[in-house]
Amino acid sequence: MDLIYLDHNATTPLDPEAFEAMRPWFTERFGNASSAYALGHLSDGAVVAAREQVAALVGCTPAEIVFTSGGTESLNHAVKGVWEAFPTKRHLVTTTVEHPALRALVAWWKGQGGTVTEVGVDAEGQLDLAALEAAMRPDTALVAVMAANNESGVLFPVAEAARLAKARGALFLVDATQAAGKVPVDAAAWGADLLCLSGHKLHGPKGTGLLMIRRGVRLKPLMLGGSQERGRRGGTENVPGIVGLGKAAELAVLRLPAMEGVRRLRDDLELRLLSEIPETRIHGHAAPRLPNTALVGFAGLEGEALQLRLGEHGICVSTGSACSTGMREPSHVLRAMQVPETYATGTVRFSLGRATTPAELGRVMDLLPGLVAGLRENPTFKRQAR
Repeated sequence: MDLIYLDHNATTPLDPEAFEAMRPWFTERFGNASSAYALGHLSDGAVVAAREQVAALVGCTPAEIVFTSGGTESLNHAVKGVWEAFPTKRHLVTTTVEHPALRALVAWWKGQGGTVTEVGVDAEGQLDLAALEAAMRPDTALVAVMAANNESGVLFPVAEAARLAKARGALFLVDATQAAGKVPVDAAAWGADLLCLSGHKLHGPKGTGLLMIRRGVRLKPLMLGGSQERGRRGGTENVPGIVGLGKAAELAVLRLPAMEGVRRLRDDLELRLLSEIPETRIHGHAAPRLPNTALVGFAGLEGEALQLRLGEHGICVSTGSACSTGMREPSHVLRAMQVPETYATGTVRFSLGRATTPAELGRVMDLLPGLVAGLRENPTFKRQAR
């Protein structure tokens, strides 16, 4: 059975060029980048080169880059660092549709005694800028907004949000994890004080990522233990991973134009879904979105059941739902968008990649109408109107 991978928002395959770039740093070039001899200098030079590559992707200077283990660590460094840096400001503004990693930090912020305002989105998943502005207070320390939603693919107006934050004297954090490699990312143009991403979302290695800290922003390090990363993240550098992240970033810049082809494939898929399968809707269809993402609601079935049926045919997708105390419930993103329950519970996300082909999507559409009809007929999975 040939695998059809349509879950690129969850993770991406490591680019072969990134893998080959990493290979020597696992073997003959194994030196510690902090060592003061030639083998160490080679590793240090590789880290310097990778820093330049990722800075070009992100739109900042190399000195503003801190290498991390991924987006979750970067968010922790940013949010906890802001908490410690501004003891007189204990208010955080974010949105109702952020990634679970940021939502966990929202709970942490509240647990520390801070207050949080979560700004909603409209039915298409678009951020309410007026509500964002109204949410800010004199004691707002940080405004944290994602560049693109991981479920719906909806793009947020981060530059406009940054201007509102700065007008109130707050720092602005952008979670660019889903955006990088799919749409242009420009920390400087966006006005970001802090920006994070993960390597495995853009064909880099898992366990790598970065936090951009704008020059002039002073945050305490999340990890103590050494002078690495200019004292901002102690610990021996993951040189192979950093090299792989750098190469993936370089390739992402070069291959960004190819995402227009991915967009055309996605649009064709959505047209077929809507025309061939009744009672189907595309969540966020009218909003600016990532070019690869289709969050699709099928009325009258369970999204998890459809995911499993597709998996039996080697088709990898994800659901728009999350497990909660053993029950299937619509995700926080779908709830925030006020998606009707019959569509919310039957939601599946298709996220395409650069290697996705028309033939693969044709195979999906050969199967999907029958699978959906079968699940709607099966009383085990049929949803009752509420």
